[in-house]
Amino acid sequence: MGEALGRASLLLPSNRMVRGQSVVSVLPNRCRNMRLKPVKLRSSLSWSMSDLYGKRIVAARSAVVPKRSSSRVFSVDSQMIQGNLGIAKAQKWWEKGLRPNMREVTGAQDLVGSLVNAGDKLVVVDFFSPGCGGCRALHPKICQLAEMNPDVQFLQVNYEEHKSMCYSLNVHVLPFFRFYRGAQGRVCSFSCTVATIKKFKDALAKHTPERCSLGPTKGLEEKELLALSANRELSFTYHSTPVPALEVDVVVPEQAPSHLTPGTPLPLRLAGLESARDSKEKSTLVSSGR
Repeated sequence: MGEALGRASLLLPSNRMVRGQSVVSVLPNRCRNMRLKPVKLRSSLSWSMSDLYGKRIVAARSAVVPKRSSSRVFSVDSQMIQGNLGIAKAQKWWEKGLRPNMREVTGAQDLVGSLVNAGDKLVVVDFFSPGCGGCRALHPKICQLAEMNPDVQFLQVNYEEHKSMCYSLNVHVLPFFRFYRGAQGRVCSFSCTVATIKKFKDALAKHTPERCSLGPTKGLEEKELLALSANRELSFTYHSTPVPALEVDVVVPEQAPSHLTPGTPLPLRLAGLESARDSKEKSTLVSSGR
């Protein structure tokens, strides 16, 4: 085999590298019949044909130390880890500490419907903005007051998401609060911060006690409802119901009294209503049997 390779190598040009799985090296003649232990190669090797003219070559394997197995590399999927470990998404500051009687409105229709369906319950509408530092500082205080007053409904309105609706409701200062109750509708509205939280507590103590309100729940004022309906950016419709006029019957006597002069206007009387004198005369006639 060595002689065959030696003959074939003479035909190759000088300084050419031939790739393969074995190494061809020039060895002395005494190493010709030497048995070499095969060793697993780490990578492909090459030999040079520059100094092979007139010499014997023997194909042999290079004694290379086997490559150690590298440590396994595992690919980590962040989404899979979050799903397995149950890592929750970070809550926004206005979503922390909410009580069962606190929720965020989704739009104008939701706000109007919530106020109308509240009945005689006190409703506090909290207008806030995610970028408002005063709103963020006041939020934990509002959550504590909501926990202390479970019968009061707290509605949150995100100014950034419902900016057009807030414009129609004339809300331009934050944080801003409006109190609504029963047939009275809006009972108060004001702006306060952590330093003036007493204003909020006083309004809550004033309008929280139970009271009997006559008539249906009012909610927003009619001018506010009309402004919301006129806003083209909102999907809200409102149809005002006309107030029925008071029906008045005019009773004109067939003959004018004799003491009236020409040109004197005739007296008018509401139907079903009589003067005290007429009622007295009628009762006298009935008692006498006439």
